[in-house]
Amino acid sequence: MRILAIANQKGGVGKTTTTVALGGLIANSGHRVLLLDIDPHGSLSTWFGIDPDAQALSSYTLFQERKELSYQSVKRLVLPTQFANIEVIPATTALATLERQAIGQDGMGLVLSRALSLLADEYDYVLIDTPPLLGVLMVNALAACQYLVVPVQTEFLALKGLERMVNTLNMMSRSRKKALDYTVVPVMFDRRTQASVTSLRSIRNTYPEQSWPGHIPVDTRFRDASKAGIPPHLFDPASRGVEAYSSLWHWLEKKFKLLDSTGPLTSPVIVSKAGALS
Repeated sequence: MRILAIANQKGGVGKTTTTVALGGLIANSGHRVLLLDIDPHGSLSTWFGIDPDAQALSSYTLFQERKELSYQSVKRLVLPTQFANIEVIPATTALATLERQAIGQDGMGLVLSRALSLLADEYDYVLIDTPPLLGVLMVNALAACQYLVVPVQTEFLALKGLERMVNTLNMMSRSRKKALDYTVVPVMFDRRTQASVTSLRSIRNTYPEQSWPGHIPVDTRFRDASKAGIPPHLFDPASRGVEAYSSLWHWLEKKFKLLDSTGPLTSPVIVSKAGALS
């Protein structure tokens, strides 16, 4: 099972769209996919028609039951979707209270790692949609994942968010035996604007080794797909946005095969009792 986190410390940069679009394409390739929503806003859950304000069982339950996790207790949180090979663990707004609850609590930083390890035989890929801030939820996602996808809107303020995210990854690398592999994905690119063109050039110049060579264009069909509750590749397979995400998936797939051939995916993160990086 390969675990991907889709993360950025800035909101509104297309994390949920990237999670659903990539997850849908991976599932369409025949892989069993679990989408894990740990963002209190619950946008991924809402995309699939799940109300984050009305969930008795959710990703929040993993933290409530962290000392007694079992295959059965985790599996019961998984909801089916109407789409082949895609299942979801939804979010709830109660996740917003975890930062306060995590203070002084044991075992808060590796909850997702332990929970997902119990489902290792159930799925080929897990994609984690994260909240846009560094805290116990982000730490859990980064500790659990084997690869990180960082969507970055091609505009100036988003570049500052990318800088903060990279600083976080550098901090994580000190807690790992090796750095967490990641790819920066430029999104919402509009070639008609100088700001987009300049920002894309800046991303590629600043992070030449980590940047995906393509970009995801502005595409209103993503918004339409989310409103319809359908993964983009099924809503409009010929849209330019879907074609771009398809290119990204094939690029990542080749990269993963190369990583698999060179050794272990990643090393575990050491997390302190309060859930912070040690």
